[in-house]
Amino acid sequence: MINDASSVRIGALVPLTRPGWVEAGQHLLAGLELAVREVNEAGGIAGHGPLELLVRDTAADPQRATAAVEELAGLGVAAVTGEFHSVVARAAATAADALALPFLCSSAVLDALTDEPTDWVARLPPAQSHGWRCYADFLVDAGHRRIAVAADPSVYWAAGTGILREHLAPRGGTVVELDVRALTPDAVCDAVAEAGATALLLLVGFPDPAVPLVRSVRRDPRLAGLMLGAPAGQPELGEWASLLGDDGAAVPFLRYLPERLNPLGTRVEAALREQLGAAPSFVAFEGYDAVTVLAELLHTHGPDRARLAASWPQVDVEGTRGRIRFSRVPGIAVWQWAWPPVQVVDRDPAAPARLRVRHTG
Repeated sequence: MINDASSVRIGALVPLTRPGWVEAGQHLLAGLELAVREVNEAGGIAGHGPLELLVRDTAADPQRATAAVEELAGLGVAAVTGEFHSVVARAAATAADALALPFLCSSAVLDALTDEPTDWVARLPPAQSHGWRCYADFLVDAGHRRIAVAADPSVYWAAGTGILREHLAPRGGTVVELDVRALTPDAVCDAVAEAGATALLLLVGFPDPAVPLVRSVRRDPRLAGLMLGAPAGQPELGEWASLLGDDGAAVPFLRYLPERLNPLGTRVEAALREQLGAAPSFVAFEGYDAVTVLAELLHTHGPDRARLAASWPQVDVEGTRGRIRFSRVPGIAVWQWAWPPVQVVDRDPAAPARLRVRHTG
C-alpha cells in the first residue's frame, strides 16, 4: 500500500477473520483493491495524488468496527467504505455519523443502518425490506404458503423474519419461527415436519449452524419435498459448495447482479476472476462499485469530508451493475441507491458449480 503523505486515504471495513464470513470479506476486499489499483493506474485523484486504502478487519464485531472507524478518522481518511455484516455496518455508520465522516456502505442491507436521518452515510446494496420482499414474491410464485425459518438471535435475522411475515400474510402465507439456540438440527427437522412447512429458510450463520442444518434436512425422509432457502446469500460463495457438495444445490438465495453485466462489469468480472482464482460473487462487484463512487466524488470535490457528504445526491456514475444514483427512500435514513438489480438464484442440482436464476425483482 502507498504511504506517501500526499495520497488520499479511504478506510475499508472488511470481515477477514472468524467469526466474520471470511470468504465474503475476501471478495469484498478484492473488489475494493482492484478499483483502487485502476484509479491509481489512471493517475490517482486529480490534484491530490494516489488513492490509498487503509484496511481494517472487523471480524464481524460491532465494537471492533466502531474502534476502527474512530482510528481511521484520526488517521485523516476522507471517507470509509465496506462492511458485509449488517449489524457491524450499523455500528460503523453510527460511529461515522457521530464523527462527521462520510461512510459508503458497500454490502450491508439492514434498513435501520442509522436511527436518525443522516447526510454522512450512503448505501449501495438494496435495503433488506426491498430485497427480502422480492424473495417473498419468489416463495409465493413457487407455491409456498407455509414457511418455517430457522433463525439465530440477531437484529438482522429478526428484521428479515418480520419482512417475510408482513409480505406473505396478505397472500395467505404464514411463517413459523424456530430458534436454533434451543433446537438441535434434528429437532429443527422434527418441528418443520410437524408444522407442515413446504419451505425452510436458514437465517443463520455460516458454516455453523447452516451446514449441519442442511445435512440434517437432506437426510430426513420426511422432508424429501422441502425447499431449503438462504435469503442472505450463504450459498453464493465457493465454501458452501465445497462443504456441502450436492446437498448445497437448490437452495435459493438473494444476489445483487443484473441478468447481463454491462461492458464495465464484464471487464471487471474477468479481472476479479483472475485475482480471486474463482468466479467473483456480487460482493466483489459491490466493493469495486464503492471505490468507483468515492473516486468520482474525490475527483470532483477533493478529500474534504463535508463536501463529500453533501455530494451524495449528485452522484451519477456507471457502476458494474448499472447507473448509480442516490436518493432519499421513505423509511430509510441514509442516502440509498434505489435500486440495484435483485435476483433469486440457486445452484443447479445437475451441476452445483453452475448458478441458475429463479426470479428477478
